[in-house]
Order: sequence, then structure tokens, then C-alpha cells
Amino acid sequence: MAGRDLLLFVAVTIISSSLMVSTARGNSEGDALYVLRRSLSDPDNVLQSWDPNLVNPCTWFHVTCNQDSHVTRVDLGNSNLSGHLVPELGKLEHLQYLELYKNNIQGKIPVELGILKNLISLDLYNNNISGTIPPSLGNLKSLVFLRLNNNQLTGPIPRTLAGISSLKVVDVSNNNLCGPIPTTGPFEHIPLENFENNPRLEGPQLQGLAGYDTNCS
Repeated sequence: MAGRDLLLFVAVTIISSSLMVSTARGNSEGDALYVLRRSLSDPDNVLQSWDPNLVNPCTWFHVTCNQDSHVTRVDLGNSNLSGHLVPELGKLEHLQYLELYKNNIQGKIPVELGILKNLISLDLYNNNISGTIPPSLGNLKSLVFLRLNNNQLTGPIPRTLAGISSLKVVDVSNNNLCGPIPTTGPFEHIPLENFENNPRLEGPQLQGLAGYDTNCS
């Protein structure tokens, strides 16, 4: 009998520990998203369901999770949001789609987004984002879509982006970028109109004839 009770105790302990780990993991992603919520003005209450008291954010509107309750999508495009992005987004390690286009988001792109190794789509177009494009985005080796057009971005197009072989769509038009347009790697197939209306952006980089670094900041 004692042996059976011991086995039961061990089983309950293991299950409880698993639940605690799952809850903590879910909460870490929920906490990161709640920090984002607090940084945004939301006049239309699209984030009303983002309740930090829930075990994980998988029941929140505009959030999609996989079967393991990891956040894989955040869909907040065209939601009349303003405010700024937060470095805590880098904690969403399973995130594949970050859709925040057509809002009034300001501030800089957090360098921590470069941690999101599973990210497929980063859509921040049609906002009021300023600062530079972080070179850390070159770490996103699963990235296919990078749309940053119609913002207030400055500085060069990071050379690190040329190392993302999966990249199919890049649009940085209608910003204030400077320096040459890269032509290696995925940039070989990006149409020039995706770079237009950047007054300080120069023509495609001439390999061997022009260095990448210019008077661009």
C-alpha cells in the first residue's frame, strides 16, 4: 500500500511540475504581450481581451497559438493603434507572424526582434516608425516578408539582410533611408520600386567599385 501511495505521490508531483512549467512558459509570453498592450493607445478596444490574469494568451483576440500553447501570430494590422513597440517582443520565441501594419506606431524597431528565429513575416508598414533598421534583423533566417515601407526610417539598409536566403519580399519605400541599395543574396530579385521615395538612397551597390559604407547615418 505504501508503495502504491508513493507512486501516486510521484505521479502527482510530476504532473504538477509539468503544469507549473507550462503555466510559467505561457505567462512569459502573455507578460510580453501585455507590456506591448500597455505601451499602445487603443481607442477602439481591440486589445480588450488581453487579460494578464489568464494562464496564457491563447484565448486573446488577434493572437494565435500552436498546439503547444506557444504564440505564433500577432495580428493587429489596421487597428487604429498608436504608441511604440517594446523589447519584450523578443521573448515570443515561437512567433512566426508579427502584423502591425497601418497603425500610428511610433518610436524605433526594437533590436530584440532579431531574436525571433522563427519569424516568417514582419509587417510594420504604414506607421510612423523612426530610427534605423536594426542589423539584428539579419539573424531572422526564416524571414520571407519584410515590409517596412511608409514610415520615417533613416540610416542604411543593413548589409546583414543580404544573408537571409529565405527572404522573398522586401519593401522599404517611402522612408528616409540613405546609402546604397544592396544587390547580393535575396536583393538580386527585389524590384527597385520597393526602394523608391528615399531621397538619400543611392542606386544599387556596385560590387568592387563602391563601398557599402557612405556618409549615411
